[in-house]
Amino acid sequence: MSKEENMLHKPGDKIQIHCYKHNGKIHRIWEESVVIEETDKALVCGNFKTKVIENDGRSHRTKEPAIIFFYKDNWFNIIAQFKEFGLFYYCNIASPYINDEDTIKYIDYDLDLRVFPDGGYRVLDKNEYKYHKKIMNYSKELDLVINKELEKLIKMKKEGVGPFDINEVNKYLEKYHNLDNIE
Repeated sequence: MSKEENMLHKPGDKIQIHCYKHNGKIHRIWEESVVIEETDKALVCGNFKTKVIENDGRSHRTKEPAIIFFYKDNWFNIIAQFKEFGLFYYCNIASPYINDEDTIKYIDYDLDLRVFPDGGYRVLDKNEYKYHKKIMNYSKELDLVINKELEKLIKMKKEGVGPFDINEVNKYLEKYHNLDNIE
């Protein structure tokens, strides 16, 4: 079987994204994203003005084009947000994604890395992580994985590799524009 035959998604496919919490409850749904590329390590998608449904039923639409990197082996995903004032990143510490037909699913583990256009960054939601770790009984092994993956993510950011390489993320934005015919 060739590499291409082993991939579940092809450029232009429309998928949903479902984010869960450790207890199995749905946290957030993105109704539609466009597959840009699938490799043996990652799935790269794009969306713009997509409907996002929160766990309490409220919804909103994303405001800017975003390129999302889901990983098959890393415990994080990376969202590059092309905002009016520059390129921002919102990185979720999360389980590797799984495919469920036309839906990408992952478990969100609270900690987030926010990266700003000037290169600065901040780890967010430390208290939420501590709270959920306690009430959802995250194991010691899971806690170690989560903290190690956060360190790996920060290292990627500092080294400017993968999605943190502006040329890489711009390449995917251009491919997304060509696939989805957005302006």
